[in-house]
Amino acid sequence: MILRKAVIASCTAFLAIGLAACGSDDSDSSASATTTASASSSAAASTTAASSAAPTADELKANLDFIADATKSTPEKVAVIVNGEARTANLDQMNAALGGYGKLIFNVTDVAATGDTATANVTIESPSAPGQPSPPLPMTWERVDGAWKLSDATACTLLAFAGAPCAV
Repeated sequence: MILRKAVIASCTAFLAIGLAACGSDDSDSSASATTTASASSSAAASTTAASSAAPTADELKANLDFIADATKSTPEKVAVIVNGEARTANLDQMNAALGGYGKLIFNVTDVAATGDTATANVTIESPSAPGQPSPPLPMTWERVDGAWKLSDATACTLLAFAGAPCAV
């Protein structure tokens, strides 16, 4: 049991470091340039519109629950991850690792959206360490065709946490 907790703690630390390193992979500066170039009244209107279209914590949690559900097929998961089709082998590996592991519990807080990008802090509780959630981890989603999908960088970090890291 102590070994399991140590492994979970190590994986959580790895996940936190990986998310911090992957967080800067987004190079979409068009929203930033648009806001800078806009007049203040236009920027205020854009901010209001973006806020009203922001995903809820429950929506983002549902996305994470879906991805971590070992009963969901790889093609189903591909559809809810940005660049998911490139992660098919990783998702297959993750599904195999999650089978019989138990349900991960995600808690999503501090959701913020700017344009088509949303961020939130997420804690993860493992079935092998009940009542001991990870520290809050920053995660990112992108709106694609009206749907919020887990960003590729965040997906790769979660896949690495599940022992199915993305190729560099």
